[in-house]
Amino acid sequence: MMLLSVNIGRPRPNPWKRPSTTGIDKRPVQGPVAVHAPGPKGTGEVGLAGDRAYDVRNHGGADQAVYAYAREDLDDWEAELGRPLPNGTFGENITTLGIDVNNALIGERWQIGSDVVLEVSCPRIPCSTFQGWLDRDGWLKQFTAAARPGPYLRVLHPGEIRAGDRIAVVHRPDHDVTVELTFRALTLEPDLLPRLLPAEALPLEAKELAARRSA
Repeated sequence: MMLLSVNIGRPRPNPWKRPSTTGIDKRPVQGPVAVHAPGPKGTGEVGLAGDRAYDVRNHGGADQAVYAYAREDLDDWEAELGRPLPNGTFGENITTLGIDVNNALIGERWQIGSDVVLEVSCPRIPCSTFQGWLDRDGWLKQFTAAARPGPYLRVLHPGEIRAGDRIAVVHRPDHDVTVELTFRALTLEPDLLPRLLPAEALPLEAKELAARRSA
């Protein structure tokens, strides 16, 4: 399991959604990138130096510090969409190889390189900016139906990462709540929400939603 690329966003106009700037245009960078734990959502701060979120209401903050997507899933989408999808195209901060990111457990911890430890917190929920960026009608419906969203991760231990670093799963919690299951529960299958209750590492909003559904 390895880190294939580290991708940093370039600010660009966002005609698809407010605010008028987006950081979804992420591209691989060379050399080490500093990783740190950002503050709470609302400031635009994220986990990688040189990157930021512009839709501060919905993106950024501690629970969405780093977004990961698997090269294997990008390859499958390339075949399905009939177009090249370079690393970073889905707006991911890190493109992985050899790890099933959608079968990762909420609360699972990854060590990248020698220092950085990240914790799986929740799935990515697609938005209109993503559809506009891919320039494909019906993309949100297609992406959601596939249930391969990729996870957001918290930063538990800061440091530096770079392309080629080894990824090791150093902790798996004692439950069966995966990124895929959480995504399905939060989107098309709300009847699954009670199954999320054992996942203590979920963001507070998702835990409260699961608790209300279970009451």
